[in-house]
Amino acid sequence: MSIFNYITIASMLLLTLLILVQTRGASLGAGLGGAGEVNTTRRGTDKTIFQMTIICAIVFSVSLILGIIVK
Repeated sequence: MSIFNYITIASMLLLTLLILVQTRGASLGAGLGGAGEVNTTRRGTDKTIFQMTIICAIVFSVSLILGIIVK
């Protein structure tokens, strides 16, 4: 196994965890037609987790492509 395989697996696991940790601003009632804020701004930890998710997705994609090219 190459280093790209290890990076891909690690970033996939971290990406899955980050996606599951993210919270939605709307509750179940808002999803069913109740009052809810549609346009929300991310602040604090939520913004940091969102940015880490984007970075992790980029690392995952690049390591996957490089792993295919090097192979």
